[in-house]
Amino acid sequence: MIHGKAHKYGDNVDTDVIIPARYLNTSNHSELAAHCMEDIDKDFIKKVKKGDIIIGGRNFGCGSSREHAPIAIKTSGISVVIAQSFARIFYRNSINIGLPIIECEDAAVESSGGDEFEVDLETGVIKNVTKNKVYKGEKFPDFMVELFNAGGLVNYAKKNLV
Repeated sequence: MIHGKAHKYGDNVDTDVIIPARYLNTSNHSELAAHCMEDIDKDFIKKVKKGDIIIGGRNFGCGSSREHAPIAIKTSGISVVIAQSFARIFYRNSINIGLPIIECEDAAVESSGGDEFEVDLETGVIKNVTKNKVYKGEKFPDFMVELFNAGGLVNYAKKNLV
């Protein structure tokens, strides 16, 4: 079960906003996280706490295909991203690095920044504790939950293909 506070953003949050291109000269995950979301929310990294949640609008993660964006989000402490919809490549990159993402239009539209959430990846149930509302997101298959728990596709493969 994931528990965290929501950080809410709008439609078409692209990978250049998630991690600006000027920081792509490093592959250090902590350095990437230090600059996560700074072009859209300069105080994001000061506000985010381990376990928090990003709420996005439509087409979250659009733009380039860089893996740096979901890596920066995950390393910053975000435990799950909930959005109305995701850009296809961002969706795949997030799964590969072990960042859970859930499409749930009602939860994204009806939430506010600062709302407290509980998310159950095994059932797809999303609860906005602040507003006492429950939503049904897409349930992840068991192997996907294992992939998230392993920390991503590479770790999952190492564990299961040995």
